[in-house]
Amino acid sequence: MNMVKMLEFDRRVSARLRLEPENRVLWAINAFLAHSGDSWFWLAALIIIWLFGSPAWRVRAALLAAGILSLAVLVLAIKFRVRRQRPVGEWGAIYRVTDPHSFPSGHAARACLLAVLACGLGPAWFAVVVVCWMPFVSLARVAMGLHYFSDVVAGLIMGLVVGLFFLAAQPLLMAWFPFVF
Repeated sequence: MNMVKMLEFDRRVSARLRLEPENRVLWAINAFLAHSGDSWFWLAALIIIWLFGSPAWRVRAALLAAGILSLAVLVLAIKFRVRRQRPVGEWGAIYRVTDPHSFPSGHAARACLLAVLACGLGPAWFAVVVVCWMPFVSLARVAMGLHYFSDVVAGLIMGLVVGLFFLAAQPLLMAWFPFVF
């Protein structure tokens, strides 16, 4: 399959997954899910956990925040290299203005990164919650018209790889930056 056919297939799949605003309840749920992966939200929560949480949660919060920040740099570098425009639409104006590029999905990458780290760091209840949340936030980005399906798939793969890297690098990071952990 050549690139033109793959992109056309991607557009068709994405269009089928896209919601129309007439279904207000489903639209509102997906809007919430699409925003729930915002990095500012996660970083703010992780700073609070790092400041006031138990020592175990302080380690988790520091590693999750380091992963989010590192992944953001990688995602933005790829977005500005590829420069794939977001699907045409009006919802999500803040994303369309501040980040006009769609490939890869930073929200899907972040959701997968968080799921991988939650599975590796625990506790089990946190891992279950984040793993269950991950596909919903990822698909909501397509449903709301901010990404193509392939953007989300690429983001999930990136999140998986970076998450596994951070789990493997955890002992080294803790040795190099003991004041953070």
